[in-house]
Amino acid sequence: MEQDQQFLEYVVKALADYPNDVKITRTVDEMGVLLVLSVNKDDMGKIIGRSGQTAKAIRTVLRVVGMKNDARVNLKIDEPEGSERPPREAMSSAPATPYVRDTTVEDVIRDLKAE
Repeated sequence: MEQDQQFLEYVVKALADYPNDVKITRTVDEMGVLLVLSVNKDDMGKIIGRSGQTAKAIRTVLRVVGMKNDARVNLKIDEPEGSERPPREAMSSAPATPYVRDTTVEDVIRDLKAE
């Protein structure tokens, strides 16, 4: 198992109530590495997090792990069978605010090297 897949499995199983249901498929093509994550439908909220913050953080660290191995790593989270999600327009009644990046990948790498 590659480092990116091991990292993802470790993090997701630590978050999940049903770690035995965690499945990760890894494919490599000319675009880089694609990790497809499948979890129990009851764990989806924990993995995605409020407003997608947990999933965003996992993706960020996966990119850093990939950069260490000279690979572009992407994460796709499969929506489980029987999950219920409201339509996109019902999910947010507030106007969308633009995302402002406060940390660059270079900052993360510098912090990792400093440890």
